[in-house]
Amino acid sequence: MDNKKIQTELASYIGRTLRENFGKGPESVFVSINQSIITVYLRNFTSPTENILLNKDQEEIVQTTRDMLMETLIPEFKAYIRVLTELDVKEFYYDWNLHNRSGMFVCIASSPDPNLENQFDGKAEIHDEISNVSKQAEKVPEAITSFLLNNRTLVVTRKGILVPIERELIRLGSSETLKLAKRKLEKRLLHNNENFEKILNTKIDDSFVDWDFTLDKSVIAFIISPQQMKVAVS
Repeated sequence: MDNKKIQTELASYIGRTLRENFGKGPESVFVSINQSIITVYLRNFTSPTENILLNKDQEEIVQTTRDMLMETLIPEFKAYIRVLTELDVKEFYYDWNLHNRSGMFVCIASSPDPNLENQFDGKAEIHDEISNVSKQAEKVPEAITSFLLNNRTLVVTRKGILVPIERELIRLGSSETLKLAKRKLEKRLLHNNENFEKILNTKIDDSFVDWDFTLDKSVIAFIISPQQMKVAVS
């Protein structure tokens, strides 16, 4: 099966599964596959009930409910991806921009291709800016990698960002509360930062962030306006 057909099949499956479990599926699903990373960008994805809650400033309830549903759906998504692509997904990250009615899944294979990370204009500056944002929220990451999957999708991973108080909250069973707090803080820092657009020389349409506390790892995904970026696979 060629890559384009895989993208179409996966987009159809994810849209259908979300509709069956959330009561309303996304209006559009965009899948990008690049060797050992898959991203899924969802647009116009909120149910009527969620819209009512959001209008009453109950975003936390929507986030928490979605987190509970995703716990049951992630194993299904991983299994389907493995059957369809033969890709063994080890890490699955997701986030929502509820006021934009959008969402993002980032799936990373158990054995990422070391040649996947590529070079693009502003890469070093993006890493520096990610370090600055991380320092404001927790601490400078021990390692940063970035992948420009196509002219619209930039994925940045951070390793080693948890501080001792966060590790203790996780140990005490407050992972969900910590994630909700970190989402608000880091997304505010990302959204209020104009440097990313200056570095990339284009508009950022959407940004997402999620964490795997067990791995002490985080993924940030940017959806950028189409533009001509110089990319060279290293």
